[in-house]
Amino acid sequence: MAMTKISAALAPALLLLGCGQSQAPGEQAEPAAPATANAPAPPDPMPAGGPGRAPDVIPAEAPPRLTAEAERGVEGARNVLLGFARAIERKRYDEAWALLSPADRAKWSRPAFTAMFGDLGNITVAIPDGTTEGAAGSLYYTAPVTITAADKDGRPVRIEGSAVLRRVNDVDGATPEQLRWHFATLTLDWTH
Repeated sequence: MAMTKISAALAPALLLLGCGQSQAPGEQAEPAAPATANAPAPPDPMPAGGPGRAPDVIPAEAPPRLTAEAERGVEGARNVLLGFARAIERKRYDEAWALLSPADRAKWSRPAFTAMFGDLGNITVAIPDGTTEGAAGSLYYTAPVTITAADKDGRPVRIEGSAVLRRVNDVDGATPEQLRWHFATLTLDWTH
């Protein structure tokens, strides 16, 4: 008989529901003790990069929704990069290409961008933390990008570069698009 594992975060709520108890809105529940001493430990909630940092290898899941304030900060820039990485890893190259700047879309046509990754398997995108700087009313976030994969013959492939994202720093007259983080430039070089 197959057993289903229940997340440690979900177990207390299910226990309360099973006992006919509920929690009033705004109340904080007491942490539940583990059901048995042999229960598996919950997954580490801290990302690989440390507290408050995104993991270096981007998981294949949606970036988190952010508050308006966080969206304007580094977290917003990281979310754009997470979306780009997720699209590449899931082989949704049109989605990744659509995130690029007009200059980069001119540099790589949609078919050329797709062809860059089309024959690759086991694609993993790593985007470690970058740096932020301000200039002339804009913020820039620059991060290294490393894409590892295997070619159609199983040989390792490595593509390295950097992504520069930009947003206008809340100046009067800026459009909503200018106020959001977006790709300014992307460089990618095959290093095999």
